[in-house]
Amino acid sequence: CPMRISPALCLAAVLLPAPALPENPHQPYAGLQTRDIAALSSQDIAELEAGRGWGLALAAELNGYPGPTHVLELAEQLQLSGDQIAQVTQIFGAMQADAKAAGAQMIAAERALDRAFRGGDVTPDQLSRLVRHAAAARGHLRLQHLARHLETRAVLSQEQILRYQVLRGYAADPCASVPDGHDPQMWRRHNGCPAQPATQDN
Repeated sequence: CPMRISPALCLAAVLLPAPALPENPHQPYAGLQTRDIAALSSQDIAELEAGRGWGLALAAELNGYPGPTHVLELAEQLQLSGDQIAQVTQIFGAMQADAKAAGAQMIAAERALDRAFRGGDVTPDQLSRLVRHAAAARGHLRLQHLARHLETRAVLSQEQILRYQVLRGYAADPCASVPDGHDPQMWRRHNGCPAQPATQDN
C-alpha cells in the first residue's frame, strides 16, 4: 500500500468483496433457448400438469371469490360444516380434473407454436392459426379455475367469505378491535367473530 494509506485501510480494501458485475442488459433471455418449450419454464409445465392455479384465478381470488383449494386448507378456521366440506371437495376434484386436461391442451398448443418457429419456415397463415389455438387453450384453462371460484363462493356464508379474506391476508381482521360507537357484542356477532370467553369476577 502507499505510505499515505494506513495498513488497516489497505487490509479492509483487500477483504471487501468485489462489486458484482451488472448483467448484460442485451441478454435477458440467455439460456432460455434450451427450454423444451420456449414460452414455458419447467416449473410452469409442472404447475399446468398438476392442475394448479398458475395465477390464472387472481381476478376471483383477490375480489372476494375464494378458491376451493385454500378453502379446504382453512376448513377448520372457517368452521365449515360437513356438507360444505363435501361440496367444496367435489368442486376441487372437478377443478383438478378439468384443469389438468386444459393444461395439457395449453402445453401442446405452446409446443406446436414453438416447433413451428424452430422449423424455420412458419407461414403467416400457420402462425395465425397456432396463436389463436394457444390463446384459446389458455382462455379455456383460465375459465376452469375462475368457474370453480364462483361455485365455491356459493357454498360459503358471507361471514366465512369475510373470514377467508382475513386469513389469506387480503383484509384487516374486524375481530381484532371494535370501532368506537359500536356495541362490542353486536359488532362481533355481525362480523362472525368467535365468542369471547366469559370473565369471572373475583
